[in-house]
Amino acid sequence: MHTDANADFLRHLVFAIAGVLAFASVVGWALKARLSPGRPHAVIDNLNVRIAAWWLMALVFGAAMAGEVAGAALLFAALSAQALREFVAPDRCMRRDRLAVFWLASLAAIAAQYLLAAGGWHAAYVLTLPALAAVLVVSCRALAADAHLPWTRLGPALLICVYSLSHVPASIALHPTGTALGDIGPAIFLVIVVQSSDVLQYICGKLTGRHPIAPRLSPSKTLEGALGGLLGATALGAVSAPLTPWSPGTAAAVAFMLALLGILGGLMLSALKRRRGIKDWGTAIPGHGGVLDRVDSLCLSAPVFYHLLRMQPVA
Repeated sequence: MHTDANADFLRHLVFAIAGVLAFASVVGWALKARLSPGRPHAVIDNLNVRIAAWWLMALVFGAAMAGEVAGAALLFAALSAQALREFVAPDRCMRRDRLAVFWLASLAAIAAQYLLAAGGWHAAYVLTLPALAAVLVVSCRALAADAHLPWTRLGPALLICVYSLSHVPASIALHPTGTALGDIGPAIFLVIVVQSSDVLQYICGKLTGRHPIAPRLSPSKTLEGALGGLLGATALGAVSAPLTPWSPGTAAAVAFMLALLGILGGLMLSALKRRRGIKDWGTAIPGHGGVLDRVDSLCLSAPVFYHLLRMQPVA
């Protein structure tokens, strides 16, 4: 696509996102002024905190995408580090030297994975971290009596929090052709579709949700919310097709699959939370919980998207 057309598309995309957030902010303020002026209101206050957090997240993501593959790698490496911290929840009773070794090993694995992702070394990128995680799982089971809890969780954490998320910058390193905004177009498509599906699930669930999908895992996820998220993501995928190498019809089908995988990823992480007896993974993002609460929908969708994109011609 011509450079001028790319600039126009980017301008429209920025205006659309800013417009949606501005509209949501006005609605949130209006609801607060009308229904709960000067008084706390759990639902409305939470909504406004969530919207404020979305403004910040959109700005940070936009700044990272401006740096293309390097910016995306830095952002998602930082997200992976915080998500891993939330997932592993290191034992504060561990000796300082052992805790230091644990974090040095974790950060080294994160750095290596994102260097491979940003460098486009596909074979090493796809195989190295899963192999390391498998070794950790087997070793910790063999030494179960002596293994510390953080080490037993590190293998799964590397797969969920690092390997999965690293597919976002890896998709930029593929240098996909025929997309608006060049290399970063598909990565923006992935994040916008999956995160918009999450938002639509939340809104539709609050407004019309009656039938929980998995009440024991995530009582707030409803069939009505899921349908709203899936349909909205499908429509958004068709509209955002210029960001991808696909036709609007194919982009819509991919968006539907990504949204469905996002729902399954959220339920998978919810099952782990319930097993540990916690509601959220953390408090890093006001109104949303931890970083892992916000990116759980990318855990399954990002790897699948990467491999679909890899089947396309590259530069």
